[in-house]
Amino acid sequence: MSYLFVHGVDMIRARDVNLPPPTYYSYPIFDSTGTTFQNQFYNVWSFATWQTSYSISCPYPPCINPLVRPIAQLGPIDQFESAATSDYNGMTVSLRRRLSGGMQFNLAYTWAHAIDDGQDALIAGQPVTVQNSYSTKSERGPSVTDQRNRLTIAAIEEPHLFADGEKAPAALFNHWKISGIMTYGSGRPANAMVSGDPNQDGNLDNDRLAGYGRNAFTGPDYASMDLKMGRMLNLGPRYHLELTTESYNLFNRDNQRLEITDNGFEGTAGQFIKSQQFVNGTYYPAYYQQPTTLMKPAVAFAPRQMQFSMRLNF
Repeated sequence: MSYLFVHGVDMIRARDVNLPPPTYYSYPIFDSTGTTFQNQFYNVWSFATWQTSYSISCPYPPCINPLVRPIAQLGPIDQFESAATSDYNGMTVSLRRRLSGGMQFNLAYTWAHAIDDGQDALIAGQPVTVQNSYSTKSERGPSVTDQRNRLTIAAIEEPHLFADGEKAPAALFNHWKISGIMTYGSGRPANAMVSGDPNQDGNLDNDRLAGYGRNAFTGPDYASMDLKMGRMLNLGPRYHLELTTESYNLFNRDNQRLEITDNGFEGTAGQFIKSQQFVNGTYYPAYYQQPTTLMKPAVAFAPRQMQFSMRLNF
Protein backbone atom coordinates (compact mmCIF):
# COMPACT_ATOMS: atom_id res chain seq x y z
CA MET A 1 0.00 0.00 0.00
CA SER A 2 1.34 3.44 -0.88
CA TYR A 3 0.13 7.03 -0.61
CA LEU A 4 1.33 10.02 -2.62
CA PHE A 5 0.68 13.73 -2.17
CA VAL A 6 1.96 16.32 -4.65
CA HIS A 7 1.52 20.08 -4.34
CA GLY A 8 2.44 22.28 -7.29
CA VAL A 9 2.94 26.04 -7.20
CA ASP A 10 3.90 28.79 -9.66
CA MET A 11 2.40 26.99 -12.65
CA ILE A 12 1.69 28.86 -15.87
CA ARG A 13 -1.71 30.39 -16.39
CA ALA A 14 -2.95 32.94 -18.94
CA ARG A 15 -5.18 35.97 -18.22
CA ASP A 16 -6.46 38.61 -20.60
CA VAL A 17 -5.47 41.82 -18.79
CA ASN A 18 -6.95 44.16 -21.40
CA LEU A 19 -10.54 43.84 -20.17
CA PRO A 20 -12.79 46.25 -18.25
CA PRO A 21 -14.37 45.21 -14.93
CA PRO A 22 -17.30 42.83 -15.61
CA THR A 23 -20.98 43.51 -14.97
CA TYR A 24 -23.49 40.94 -13.70
CA TYR A 25 -26.41 40.20 -16.08
CA SER A 26 -29.16 37.60 -16.36
CA TYR A 27 -30.22 35.88 -19.58
CA PRO A 28 -33.27 33.63 -20.11
CA ILE A 29 -32.90 29.96 -21.01
CA PHE A 30 -34.82 28.50 -23.94
CA ASP A 31 -35.08 24.98 -25.29
CA SER A 32 -33.00 23.62 -28.16
CA THR A 33 -35.31 25.23 -30.73
CA GLY A 34 -35.15 28.67 -29.14
CA THR A 35 -38.95 28.94 -28.90
CA THR A 36 -39.90 27.69 -25.43
CA PHE A 37 -38.81 29.53 -22.29
CA GLN A 38 -37.58 27.15 -19.59
CA ASN A 39 -38.57 29.41 -16.64
CA GLN A 40 -34.92 29.76 -15.70
CA PHE A 41 -32.12 32.30 -16.10
CA TYR A 42 -28.34 32.06 -16.25
CA ASN A 43 -26.41 34.78 -14.44
CA VAL A 44 -23.21 35.83 -16.22
CA TRP A 45 -20.34 38.21 -15.59
CA SER A 46 -20.11 40.17 -18.83
CA PHE A 47 -17.27 42.44 -19.95
CA ALA A 48 -19.60 44.30 -22.30
CA THR A 49 -22.43 46.45 -20.94
CA TRP A 50 -26.04 46.74 -22.01
CA GLN A 51 -27.45 49.75 -23.81
CA THR A 52 -31.01 50.50 -22.71
CA SER A 53 -31.70 53.66 -24.75
CA TYR A 54 -32.43 54.08 -28.45
CA SER A 55 -29.60 54.91 -30.86
CA ILE A 56 -28.67 54.30 -34.48
CA SER A 57 -26.53 51.33 -33.41
CA CYS A 58 -29.30 50.06 -31.10
CA PRO A 59 -32.70 50.62 -32.75
CA TYR A 60 -34.43 48.11 -30.45
CA PRO A 61 -32.99 48.31 -26.94
CA PRO A 62 -31.69 46.69 -24.91
CA CYS A 63 -28.55 45.80 -26.88
CA ILE A 64 -25.15 44.46 -25.91
CA ASN A 65 -22.58 47.18 -26.48
CA PRO A 66 -19.33 46.38 -28.27
CA LEU A 67 -16.50 45.46 -25.93
CA VAL A 68 -14.57 48.55 -24.80
CA ARG A 69 -11.07 47.58 -23.74
CA PRO A 70 -8.92 49.76 -21.44
CA ILE A 71 -6.31 49.97 -24.20
CA ALA A 72 -8.68 50.44 -27.12
CA GLN A 73 -5.92 50.27 -29.75
CA LEU A 74 -5.14 46.66 -28.81
CA GLY A 75 -7.13 43.46 -28.65
CA PRO A 76 -6.58 40.74 -26.05
CA ILE A 77 -3.36 41.00 -24.02
CA ASP A 78 -2.66 37.52 -22.69
CA GLN A 79 -0.48 37.77 -19.62
CA PHE A 80 1.22 34.47 -18.86
CA GLU A 81 1.88 34.30 -15.14
CA SER A 82 3.26 31.75 -12.72
CA ALA A 83 0.19 31.79 -10.49
CA ALA A 84 -1.64 28.47 -10.81
CA THR A 85 -1.47 25.74 -8.17
CA SER A 86 -2.35 22.07 -8.06
CA ASP A 87 -2.87 19.28 -5.54
CA TYR A 88 -2.79 15.54 -6.07
CA ASN A 89 -3.72 12.86 -3.55
CA GLY A 90 -3.34 9.23 -4.53
CA MET A 91 -3.49 5.92 -2.69
CA THR A 92 -2.56 2.63 -4.35
CA VAL A 93 -3.15 -0.89 -3.08
CA SER A 94 -1.49 -3.68 -5.04
CA LEU A 95 -1.20 -7.45 -4.79
CA ARG A 96 1.35 -9.43 -6.75
CA ARG A 97 2.16 -13.09 -7.12
CA ARG A 98 5.26 -13.90 -9.06
CA LEU A 99 5.38 -16.76 -11.55
CA SER A 100 5.04 -20.03 -9.63
CA GLY A 101 3.33 -23.20 -10.71
CA GLY A 102 2.63 -21.62 -14.10
CA MET A 103 0.70 -18.68 -12.63
CA GLN A 104 1.51 -14.98 -12.35
CA PHE A 105 -1.00 -12.50 -10.92
CA ASN A 106 -1.05 -8.73 -10.39
CA LEU A 107 -3.82 -6.50 -9.00
CA ALA A 108 -3.61 -2.74 -8.51
CA TYR A 109 -6.28 -0.31 -7.31
CA THR A 110 -5.75 3.44 -7.17
CA TRP A 111 -7.93 6.11 -5.62
CA ALA A 112 -6.80 9.58 -6.63
CA HIS A 113 -7.98 13.17 -6.83
CA ALA A 114 -6.23 15.90 -8.82
CA ILE A 115 -7.28 19.54 -8.41
CA ASP A 116 -5.88 22.71 -9.94
CA ASP A 117 -6.92 26.21 -10.85
CA GLY A 118 -6.08 26.32 -14.49
CA GLN A 119 -2.62 25.12 -15.44
CA ASP A 120 -4.20 22.90 -18.13
CA ALA A 121 -5.27 26.08 -19.96
CA LEU A 122 -2.14 25.74 -22.11
CA ILE A 123 -2.43 22.06 -23.04
CA ALA A 124 -1.74 21.31 -26.71
CA GLY A 125 -0.43 24.85 -27.26
CA GLN A 126 -3.84 26.51 -26.98
CA PRO A 127 -3.54 29.72 -24.92
CA VAL A 128 -7.13 29.61 -23.65
CA THR A 129 -7.31 32.25 -20.95
CA VAL A 130 -9.31 31.92 -17.74
CA GLN A 131 -13.00 32.72 -17.95
CA ASN A 132 -12.89 35.75 -15.65
CA SER A 133 -9.57 37.57 -15.33
CA TYR A 134 -10.90 39.48 -12.30
CA SER A 135 -11.80 36.32 -10.35
CA THR A 136 -9.61 33.28 -10.85
CA LYS A 137 -11.13 31.42 -7.87
CA SER A 138 -13.82 30.04 -10.17
CA GLU A 139 -11.08 28.22 -12.13
CA ARG A 140 -10.26 25.85 -9.29
CA GLY A 141 -11.66 22.42 -10.01
CA PRO A 142 -10.75 18.87 -11.06
CA SER A 143 -7.75 18.59 -13.37
CA VAL A 144 -8.23 17.21 -16.87
CA THR A 145 -6.19 14.19 -15.70
CA ASP A 146 -8.38 13.57 -12.63
CA GLN A 147 -9.69 10.02 -12.28
CA ARG A 148 -10.98 8.95 -8.88
CA ASN A 149 -10.88 5.16 -9.27
CA ARG A 150 -8.78 2.85 -11.39
CA LEU A 151 -8.53 -0.94 -11.10
CA THR A 152 -6.23 -3.20 -13.09
CA ILE A 153 -6.06 -6.99 -12.84
CA ALA A 154 -3.52 -8.87 -14.95
CA ALA A 155 -2.70 -12.57 -15.01
CA ILE A 156 -0.50 -14.99 -16.95
CA GLU A 157 -1.15 -18.71 -16.92
CA GLU A 158 0.95 -21.50 -18.47
CA PRO A 159 -1.16 -24.60 -17.80
CA HIS A 160 0.45 -28.00 -17.73
CA LEU A 161 -2.62 -30.23 -17.71
CA PHE A 162 -1.08 -33.52 -18.83
CA ALA A 163 2.09 -35.35 -17.99
CA ASP A 164 4.73 -35.52 -20.68
CA GLY A 165 4.16 -39.25 -20.93
CA GLU A 166 0.64 -38.61 -22.26
CA LYS A 167 1.97 -37.53 -25.61
CA ALA A 168 -1.23 -36.91 -27.57
CA PRO A 169 -3.15 -34.75 -25.04
CA ALA A 170 0.08 -33.13 -23.85
CA ALA A 171 0.91 -32.11 -27.41
CA LEU A 172 -2.52 -30.51 -27.81
CA PHE A 173 -3.12 -28.82 -24.45
CA ASN A 174 0.26 -28.24 -22.79
CA HIS A 175 2.67 -25.38 -23.46
CA TRP A 176 -0.03 -22.78 -24.14
CA LYS A 177 0.42 -19.34 -22.59
CA ILE A 178 -2.76 -17.48 -21.61
CA SER A 179 -2.63 -13.86 -20.48
CA GLY A 180 -5.30 -11.29 -19.80
CA ILE A 181 -5.78 -7.84 -18.38
CA MET A 182 -8.95 -6.24 -17.04
CA THR A 183 -9.06 -2.47 -16.70
CA TYR A 184 -11.70 -0.33 -15.03
CA GLY A 185 -11.59 3.43 -14.68
CA SER A 186 -14.20 5.84 -13.34
CA GLY A 187 -15.28 8.79 -15.46
CA ARG A 188 -12.96 11.67 -16.22
CA PRO A 189 -13.84 15.36 -15.85
CA ALA A 190 -15.88 17.11 -18.50
CA ASN A 191 -16.03 20.84 -19.12
CA ALA A 192 -19.50 22.19 -19.89
CA MET A 193 -18.50 24.61 -22.65
CA VAL A 194 -20.89 27.14 -24.18
CA SER A 195 -20.54 28.69 -27.62
CA GLY A 196 -21.36 32.26 -28.56
CA ASP A 197 -19.09 34.10 -26.09
CA PRO A 198 -21.63 34.84 -23.30
CA ASN A 199 -19.10 36.81 -21.22
CA GLN A 200 -18.32 38.98 -24.26
CA ASP A 201 -14.55 39.00 -23.75
CA GLY A 202 -13.80 38.22 -27.40
CA ASN A 203 -12.58 34.71 -26.58
CA LEU A 204 -14.79 31.95 -27.98
CA ASP A 205 -13.03 29.10 -26.15
CA ASN A 206 -13.23 29.92 -22.44
CA ASP A 207 -16.97 30.12 -21.71
CA ARG A 208 -18.56 27.56 -19.41
CA LEU A 209 -22.14 26.91 -18.50
CA ALA A 210 -23.18 29.55 -15.98
CA GLY A 211 -23.22 28.34 -12.39
CA TYR A 212 -20.70 25.55 -12.94
CA GLY A 213 -16.99 25.52 -12.29
CA ARG A 214 -14.21 24.17 -14.45
CA ASN A 215 -14.53 20.44 -15.23
CA ALA A 216 -17.65 20.26 -13.05
CA PHE A 217 -19.19 17.30 -14.88
CA THR A 218 -17.97 13.71 -15.05
CA GLY A 219 -17.89 11.56 -18.16
CA PRO A 220 -18.82 7.85 -18.40
CA ASP A 221 -16.69 5.17 -16.82
CA TYR A 222 -14.60 2.71 -18.81
CA ALA A 223 -14.07 -1.04 -18.54
CA SER A 224 -12.41 -3.53 -20.85
CA MET A 225 -11.09 -7.07 -20.83
CA ASP A 226 -8.25 -8.09 -23.16
CA LEU A 227 -7.22 -11.72 -23.62
CA LYS A 228 -4.31 -13.35 -25.43
CA MET A 229 -3.51 -16.99 -26.11
CA GLY A 230 -0.33 -18.21 -27.74
CA ARG A 231 1.81 -21.25 -28.30
CA MET A 232 5.21 -21.98 -29.82
CA LEU A 233 5.51 -25.17 -31.89
CA ASN A 234 8.92 -26.66 -32.57
CA LEU A 235 9.20 -27.87 -36.18
CA GLY A 236 12.82 -28.89 -35.94
CA PRO A 237 16.07 -27.47 -34.61
CA ARG A 238 15.83 -24.35 -36.79
CA TYR A 239 12.10 -23.77 -37.29
CA HIS A 240 9.48 -22.59 -34.81
CA LEU A 241 5.83 -21.80 -35.53
CA GLU A 242 4.17 -19.24 -33.26
CA LEU A 243 0.35 -19.25 -33.03
CA THR A 244 -1.43 -16.30 -31.41
CA THR A 245 -5.01 -15.18 -30.90
CA GLU A 246 -5.90 -11.88 -29.26
CA SER A 247 -9.16 -10.23 -28.26
CA TYR A 248 -9.64 -6.62 -27.19
CA ASN A 249 -12.75 -5.58 -25.25
CA LEU A 250 -13.63 -9.27 -25.06
CA PHE A 251 -17.12 -8.73 -23.62
CA ASN A 252 -17.91 -5.98 -26.13
CA ARG A 253 -18.75 -3.42 -23.46
CA ASP A 254 -20.27 -0.19 -24.74
CA ASN A 255 -17.69 2.29 -23.44
CA GLN A 256 -19.44 5.54 -24.17
CA ARG A 257 -17.55 8.80 -24.14
CA LEU A 258 -18.03 12.49 -24.58
CA GLU A 259 -16.34 14.28 -27.43
CA ILE A 260 -12.58 13.97 -27.01
CA THR A 261 -10.36 16.92 -27.88
CA ASP A 262 -6.69 17.68 -27.45
CA ASN A 263 -7.26 19.26 -24.03
CA GLY A 264 -9.46 16.66 -22.42
CA PHE A 265 -13.13 15.82 -22.38
CA GLU A 266 -15.45 18.54 -23.66
CA GLY A 267 -19.06 18.80 -24.63
CA THR A 268 -21.23 21.61 -25.87
CA ALA A 269 -23.59 22.49 -23.03
CA GLY A 270 -25.44 25.30 -24.76
CA GLN A 271 -25.40 28.25 -27.14
CA PHE A 272 -25.49 31.96 -26.40
CA ILE A 273 -27.64 33.68 -29.03
CA LYS A 274 -27.35 37.47 -29.46
CA SER A 275 -30.95 38.01 -30.48
CA GLN A 276 -33.68 39.86 -28.59
CA GLN A 277 -36.19 37.85 -26.59
CA PHE A 278 -39.31 38.99 -24.68
CA VAL A 279 -39.77 37.14 -21.38
CA ASN A 280 -42.16 37.94 -18.51
CA GLY A 281 -42.74 41.47 -19.73
CA THR A 282 -39.03 42.25 -20.20
CA TYR A 283 -36.84 42.42 -23.29
CA TYR A 284 -33.43 40.76 -23.21
CA PRO A 285 -30.67 41.36 -25.79
CA ALA A 286 -29.64 37.68 -25.83
CA TYR A 287 -30.62 34.28 -24.51
CA TYR A 288 -29.30 30.78 -23.91
CA GLN A 289 -30.37 27.88 -26.08
CA GLN A 290 -29.96 24.64 -24.18
CA PRO A 291 -29.59 21.39 -26.15
CA THR A 292 -31.40 18.18 -25.26
CA THR A 293 -28.07 16.34 -25.40
CA LEU A 294 -26.56 18.30 -22.50
CA MET A 295 -23.32 16.48 -21.67
CA LYS A 296 -24.63 13.19 -23.08
CA PRO A 297 -22.19 10.77 -24.76
CA ALA A 298 -22.43 10.75 -28.53
CA VAL A 299 -19.62 8.33 -29.44
CA ALA A 300 -17.91 5.27 -27.98
CA PHE A 301 -14.54 3.61 -27.77
CA ALA A 302 -13.76 0.62 -29.98
CA PRO A 303 -16.03 -2.46 -29.79
CA ARG A 304 -14.73 -6.02 -29.48
CA GLN A 305 -11.87 -6.75 -31.84
CA MET A 306 -10.21 -10.12 -32.46
CA GLN A 307 -7.14 -11.05 -34.44
CA PHE A 308 -5.31 -14.25 -35.24
CA SER A 309 -1.70 -14.57 -36.32
CA MET A 310 0.79 -17.24 -37.34
CA ARG A 311 4.52 -16.55 -37.50
CA LEU A 312 7.31 -18.80 -38.72
CA ASN A 313 10.70 -18.19 -37.10
CA PHE A 314 13.75 -19.63 -38.78
